Amino acid sequence: MTLEVSTDVTRIDVDQVHRWLSEDAYWALGRPRDVVERAIAGSLNLGAYLDGRQVGYARVVTDHATFAWLCDVYVDPDARGAGVGRALLTAVSAELTSAGVRRAMLATADAHALYREFGFEPLGETQKWMIRSFEA
Repeated sequence: MTLEVSTDVTRIDVDQVHRWLSEDAYWALGRPRDVVERAIAGSLNLGAYLDGRQVGYARVVTDHATFAWLCDVYVDPDARGAGVGRALLTAVSAELTSAGVRRAMLATADAHALYREFGFEPLGETQKWMIRSFEA
């Protein structure tokens, strides 16, 4: 099996991403398709593909210079445990580093351990928000 991560937005299966987010992602339940489409249009998007089939997605809102917000990270339930999330975060880190981004944030209720592996640390007492500083 071949796992690939791509930033080619034309490869994103918008129908699938909308289903994942609006039906299964606790932070985006009920999100309308037009909102998903607009979010994709205004963001850096990464798709994870296992043997050509999309099995994961991550979206980054960024100025491509100083700051990024990592959001909508989702791995298909059938592909969890296969390294898809780590592959997406490795690609996100590479994209942000090459752009010279200095700081990235995210919010999570349940994936702290995974994000810590990629340098994110809790911000404040809520533990929901996490931040990562990149080398200059």
